[in-house]
Amino acid sequence: MSTSAVLQAANDLVAAFGSHDTAAYFDSFDASATFVFYNYEGVLADRASYEKLWTLWEGDGFQVLGCTSTNQSVTMLGSEVAVFTHTVRTSLAGEDGPVHTGERETIIFERINGRWLGVHEHLSPDPNFES
Repeated sequence: MSTSAVLQAANDLVAAFGSHDTAAYFDSFDASATFVFYNYEGVLADRASYEKLWTLWEGDGFQVLGCTSTNQSVTMLGSEVAVFTHTVRTSLAGEDGPVHTGERETIIFERINGRWLGVHEHLSPDPNFES
């Protein structure tokens, strides 16, 4: 069981997101990954659906300016699946300047062809966040 490998995969994913490296960010997820976001009413049934939504957001000026991850935890479920949880602070481009968010996130990772890839992401607001 490789907690450190999962943490590395998670940190690479966060770094790609935080630098708005879209290709590397989406490459951190399996094509069949699902996504649940509190600020989006539906469930995104696969990575392609999320990529399409992301492109729409970018058309409206969306850009990630930075992201930090704290309170990281990995729970191994056997040797092929892991649950990663953390607290996320993100700065996004907004119409009137940067917007700062505080969220809690769970990403389920699965080892697929030797790589730890996200297969599910769930994002919720952090009740302790004060902007």
